[in-house]
Amino acid sequence: MTFTTRPELIGTHGMVSTTHWIATAVGQAVLEAGGNAFDAATASGFCLQVVEPHQNGPGGDLPVLFARPGDVTPTVLCAQGPAPMAATAAAFADLGFDLVPGSGLLAAVVPGATAGWLTLLRDHGTMGLRDVLGYSIGYARAGYPVVPAMSACIEGVADLFRNHWTTSAATYLPGGHPPAPGTLFRNEALARTYEQLVHSAEASDSREAGIDAAITAWSEGFVAAQVDTFMRSSWLDASGEPHAGLLTGSDLARWRPWYEQPLGLGFRGHTVYKPGAWSQGPVLLQQLALLDGFDLDPGTADTVHLVVECAKLAFADREAWYGDTTDAPLAALLSADYATMRRRLVGDAASYDLRPGSPDGREPRLPRLVTAPPAVRLTDAAAGEPNAATTDDSRPDAAARTDTVHVDVVDRWGTMVSAMPSGGWLQSSPVIPELGFGLGTRLQMTWLEQGLASSLTPGRRPRTTLSPTMVMRGDQPVLAFGSPGGDQQDQWQLGLVLEHLVAGHDLQRSIDAPAFHTASFPSSFYPRESEPGVVVVEDRLGADVVAALEARGHRVRRTGGWSLGRLCAVRRDTSRGTLHAAANPRGMQAYAAGR
Repeated sequence: MTFTTRPELIGTHGMVSTTHWIATAVGQAVLEAGGNAFDAATASGFCLQVVEPHQNGPGGDLPVLFARPGDVTPTVLCAQGPAPMAATAAAFADLGFDLVPGSGLLAAVVPGATAGWLTLLRDHGTMGLRDVLGYSIGYARAGYPVVPAMSACIEGVADLFRNHWTTSAATYLPGGHPPAPGTLFRNEALARTYEQLVHSAEASDSREAGIDAAITAWSEGFVAAQVDTFMRSSWLDASGEPHAGLLTGSDLARWRPWYEQPLGLGFRGHTVYKPGAWSQGPVLLQQLALLDGFDLDPGTADTVHLVVECAKLAFADREAWYGDTTDAPLAALLSADYATMRRRLVGDAASYDLRPGSPDGREPRLPRLVTAPPAVRLTDAAAGEPNAATTDDSRPDAAARTDTVHVDVVDRWGTMVSAMPSGGWLQSSPVIPELGFGLGTRLQMTWLEQGLASSLTPGRRPRTTLSPTMVMRGDQPVLAFGSPGGDQQDQWQLGLVLEHLVAGHDLQRSIDAPAFHTASFPSSFYPRESEPGVVVVEDRLGADVVAALEARGHRVRRTGGWSLGRLCAVRRDTSRGTLHAAANPRGMQAYAAGR
């Protein structure tokens, strides 16, 4: 028997896997109470807003993939809010910026996560809002144990809070100090916000009308009013200067989450599905298309080299072609002919070049700032990505420092939900005191240079890194998974696909396998830096593999043995009628539950 850090869970009633054990327990409690996968995922998602505020929040973003047995394809719920109507390249140029700051109010987009969860519950759930939101209200009011990563995060921005973001200090520095790991932490203002949403719902006659009323209270009522007022004040951002925001209550009022079709790619008898090019989701499909032409033996130096080189090609295409635009050449990018052509670029030695392709014969265009250093530099005010201020992964004790959370659920009817909430981190922007949370800063992922696929455009979604995954076999959903990690999400998720679908390992062994990724392309986060040729590997990959990679020219950076990724996963074995789940041991807080 091969040792794994935890068992792969097996049952028939339902499975939940999330990045925090409390959220997993909440989701499982909802399944035990008779709820379906949508009820459970929503309850877990709201709980993660409370217990992992350094990784996501009510003011963040949310893409969801879901499918029921018999569906032709999964469905995408897009709850990624767009840029404010006042957010123009000219507005930032007037401030002297060539990049959108990574923190503060200027980078705020329409907050989509909470409206997204409410929409999912209204349209596909069975329970009332209090039934699923009551858990989060209780934890926000009575307290929850602080995980070490949250404590360390607050410690890292404590001076910023004390000296500049005073509303955040009032929330996250009880007694003037960061909360210690294991202590109970409370957010009464957030509890009141949730209660007010519930009260809005309970004033209506039906479940659906009530949840719709809560969405209105968020987008056009008390939440939108408080956001609008707060945006008019000035707060320090990553430029080193205070600025007011561009977001308005009208921006919130005119937007709602919506449903759309995913992109799919056949791989080893399955079809892998991702959100569209407004996410980075297609980059996983491109990597699979490239790798499907090679003999793969996961964990070996040859396969790690192939994976890294194919990742560089796929992410180069992301930089040139992905964005919230109807002009993205997705059919060509995912075609077998294009993969064959691009596969010829993979050589025996590591490439240090950013090499986007020419789908349909179109010439790629990259941002000027990819090769020229930006004038606006990162300051100690705050980082764009929650953990970007600490980029040294070479320490042997390096811990997972990702920036997002994840939820996977499969219920006893075979319905699957995979969700990747993020944004609105406690270190992204100051807390709005009446609401108990801050806003996301996803606008930092747009380019101010115009004419690019991901150029800043008012009313358009920034290209996000958020990227849940669902796998179908015929008309049956059989696998749902995801990992936080910004630009690394679809590299660490690729590792699970190769370990599970190629090597045939169970979910837990696939998650436990040594992880790695490349940083050889521009970061999606301010200040948009890259490290050509760098491959970050968990040292469990082995000295012989590392030596072989270095011999091929890779700049290998070793990390701690359990430091990369926060994968969660659930699956269905349709031949046996069983449900399965697993969760990542890295960071010591993700958990799966089920029976």
